[in-house]
Amino acid sequence: MDFAVVIALVLCALTVPGFGDTGSGKAQSCSDIRQFYNGNGFSLKGVPQSEISGEHLRICPQGYTCCTSVMEDSLSNLSRTEMQGLIRDAGRALQASLNGQYKAFDDYLLELLNRSEVVLQESYPPALGFLYTQNTRVFTELYTELRRYYRGSNINIEEALNEFWARLLERLFKGANGQYLIGDDYLECVSKQSETLRPFGDTPRDLKLKVTRTFVAARSFVQGLVISGEVVRKVSQVPLSPECVRAIMKMTYCRHCRGVPSARPCANYCANVLKGCLANHADLDTEWRNLADAMLQVANRFEGASSVNVVFLSLPKRISEAITTMMDNIDTFNTKVFQACGNLREGGTSNNGLEEVKKRGKVTVQDSPTSGARLEKLVSDVSRRLRDMQSYWVSLPSTLCSDRVATRAQGDDKCWNGMARARYLPEVMGDGLASQINNPEVEIDITKPDMTIRQQIMQLKIMTNRLRNAFNGNDVDFQDTSEYRPRIILFPYIWGLNLSAHFLLLRCLSNA
Repeated sequence: MDFAVVIALVLCALTVPGFGDTGSGKAQSCSDIRQFYNGNGFSLKGVPQSEISGEHLRICPQGYTCCTSVMEDSLSNLSRTEMQGLIRDAGRALQASLNGQYKAFDDYLLELLNRSEVVLQESYPPALGFLYTQNTRVFTELYTELRRYYRGSNINIEEALNEFWARLLERLFKGANGQYLIGDDYLECVSKQSETLRPFGDTPRDLKLKVTRTFVAARSFVQGLVISGEVVRKVSQVPLSPECVRAIMKMTYCRHCRGVPSARPCANYCANVLKGCLANHADLDTEWRNLADAMLQVANRFEGASSVNVVFLSLPKRISEAITTMMDNIDTFNTKVFQACGNLREGGTSNNGLEEVKKRGKVTVQDSPTSGARLEKLVSDVSRRLRDMQSYWVSLPSTLCSDRVATRAQGDDKCWNGMARARYLPEVMGDGLASQINNPEVEIDITKPDMTIRQQIMQLKIMTNRLRNAFNGNDVDFQDTSEYRPRIILFPYIWGLNLSAHFLLLRCLSNA
């Protein structure tokens, strides 16, 4: 035989990949994968005792193998279930964190509002006497409306405050003029005079500005926490595509079929596989960051002179000041009202209510020194968490690879590269769907984005615009959700609009 031919045959034999990278021509035992396969709950029926030819394989390399077609399908399904579980576990961890922040803020804000009402109920009777006891419903309904607004009811908070002052004026005017017969028409005339006479001084205008800004910010902020948690839940449940499942199987279990189960996937290999599988997820990044930034801005509004502590707990005192202002100037107010609306006819029940109020003095309310420190900690905690979560979607592939899947050594030449235990050469793709056009591991049609994720991107845009409006002190319209309080564990869909409404709103916002 020609010497060159002999050399060629020898080289050819040396370059043929041997099963399990052993280089031996002898059939290798399949005992390891039989144990692994059975340990994952699969039957050993049909599982070969030693390697067989792999022409039947559709995902794994078609060299010598211990995997049949049935085994390949079973392991493919297992790899899909496991990866989807990892993605959902990561989502649940973030969702639980957002849920914890929501619950802490929600509990605190409602506690403040409840404490404010309790202070009013305890301090008004000694100071205002019958003017409070005969008109408790006016004050109770104010706090009811504030709670309903905070909970997401379709209430205009400025109109609710205007209604409160109008009703309070009517009750106080009648109480201070009990000796007269006062009808509804006359009270309507009195209300019209309030715009020019301003019986409560500057308090209604000042309080309306502060209460509106504070409640708009508080409601938008807690709803932002709920919406972000809901987005995480929905996106984490998006099923993996068939192309992604093939790539996951090839990366995860084909090494077992090839007899190198100890060779963990190469880091860059894993990065490309998961960047391809989670390409649509990464497209959330821009709007996710925008939402986090908007929430951080709103959170900063919770501190300072107009913080929720100050505004919520000062309500009893400010309302009391307004009542005192009117009672101190009731004679002047009466004179001007009589001139504009006409004199009243006596015949009511005379009382000394006005003099009684003047003698009792003013309502005093002491703020709790611990409430400010508690709020500061809440704002600090949620701000830190919001910053931490900003890169969640683009860092998810590397998080899953480093924690659960791949070898940490970038230049490892003994890791699994999808074909054998060797170095992985292709470059790592960028983030997002458009960057996967040349992904060597996952076939992706970049012209067909996932619609569920696109809808969640729309949700993030809408919520961000609401938060930006809230930061600027503008009230925002929410779908009435008063009957659907956010649940702590399941995060049911809240404050959502249908898709057509989303597009319409965004069009209006973009044209504004």
